[in-house]
Amino acid sequence: MNYEFKKWVGCLGVAFLVGCIHTSKQDIPSFDWIQSNHQMDFSWVEEVGAKNIPKGDTFSANSYGAVNDSTRLSTQAIQAAIDACCKAGGGIVTFEPGYYQTGALFLKKGVNLEIPKDVTLLASTDINDYPEFRSRIAGIEMVWPSAVLNIMDTENAAISGKGTIDCRGKIFWDKYWEMRKEYVEEGLRWIVDYDCKRVRGILISKSSDVTLKDFTLMRTGFWGVQVLYSTNCTIDGLAINNNIGGHGPSTDGIDIDSSSFILIENCEVDCNDDNICLKAGRDADGLRVNRPTEYVVVRNCIARKGAGLITCGSETSGGIRNILGYNLQAYGTSSVMRLKSALNRGGTVENIYMSNVIADSIRNVLAADLNWHPSYSYSKLPPQYEGKELPEHWITMLTPVEPEEKGYPYFKNVYLANVKATHVQQFISASGWNEALKLEDFGLYNIQADVEKAGKIAFTKRFNLKDIELNMPGNDQILLENNTNLTEDIRYKQAKTGLITHTADPNHSSLSQ
Repeated sequence: MNYEFKKWVGCLGVAFLVGCIHTSKQDIPSFDWIQSNHQMDFSWVEEVGAKNIPKGDTFSANSYGAVNDSTRLSTQAIQAAIDACCKAGGGIVTFEPGYYQTGALFLKKGVNLEIPKDVTLLASTDINDYPEFRSRIAGIEMVWPSAVLNIMDTENAAISGKGTIDCRGKIFWDKYWEMRKEYVEEGLRWIVDYDCKRVRGILISKSSDVTLKDFTLMRTGFWGVQVLYSTNCTIDGLAINNNIGGHGPSTDGIDIDSSSFILIENCEVDCNDDNICLKAGRDADGLRVNRPTEYVVVRNCIARKGAGLITCGSETSGGIRNILGYNLQAYGTSSVMRLKSALNRGGTVENIYMSNVIADSIRNVLAADLNWHPSYSYSKLPPQYEGKELPEHWITMLTPVEPEEKGYPYFKNVYLANVKATHVQQFISASGWNEALKLEDFGLYNIQADVEKAGKIAFTKRFNLKDIELNMPGNDQILLENNTNLTEDIRYKQAKTGLITHTADPNHSSLSQ
């Protein structure tokens, strides 16, 4: 971090980094600068997050046979303690200091699995220790291994403590990269991510009043935390680090998947794919389920390496709406705000608000693309597989969206404000698809960025740039093409900036959606 950036954080960051660490739900940044007929409603902010956290007696997993020996599986013993705790009416399951190896665990109603500071849960590297069941993976429902920790079909459950969950996922990363080489040669880039089964870190599915608090989650084989078909969940104070010991494909940090009234705060995410991502299904299967992600607050979080501080998509089929992010930081992240979909996804991304952001060494301040990553996004069966019996999930992926226009995605009412960014490759990359499929009602306000390039805005309608200052070498300006009712208040200043060298290509990850 350079001197000027540190100075700015020290002088101005107090206003929204230090002063807002304990911010209340009422402390929402102002969006009064928005110049449109859009009606803002943040009354829902009061309703996000878990309403309860489990209380009761304490149960020691060691009393049920768990051993702090990293070479021996304690899955059955830990599960027995969880089951006993639930049967007794709920409480806390905890551990004596040490390292515990485990396969899949399933939390129950009223149970708080506490991982103390001096405890590490080591995930088994044997995929057979993770029973398979039907879930949703990267936008489609299919059979997939369970996560290391699973909270399913329940309420009032928690995972807490200052300890560590080490998912030891490199074995699955290596498996994926080897399979991908073969699949690309066969014309199967679109399905390798689904054929290569890997273990998630934490799954919350069809549950409510769930809290994840204060622990470290690392080296997940697949997504870190997936909140699926759930309501009123809190993710608070997690440190997620998937950039240890290799390049982990699809190691998203936190994925909110067709869920509502979610609070994410005080988290730090370092990964090889989207840091905090909002999803709602893909293609025909996502349109069948048709369940949105909505009413989500993200605040006081830090994103490090990864594809996006806050990302919407590319799984947009059920719709993503009413998302509020503020008091955020990004260091080495690909984009501050990232929106992506494809022409067979469908769904509308709307009412996205983000404010008060400090960023350094990033690729884009804003990236928006309706036709993202075609080699992954569009499924086509190679001729050599025609007439052969296909797996169920292949058939799901190959099912066309009909009529075709049902698959068109829409981005509208998207607002980003109060950003200070240094060492930026490109300020903006925002493009609709054509005259009939434009980005609508976008607003960027009070942004200062030191950039190498200005970028491009194309096929938009009512795109408003207000109080934007871009410092860059040369005379580059934003390329504007096929925009309707675009307003720009941009100050271009010549300055010397250093090229950034570390942001990873998100397409090197398997599922950067």
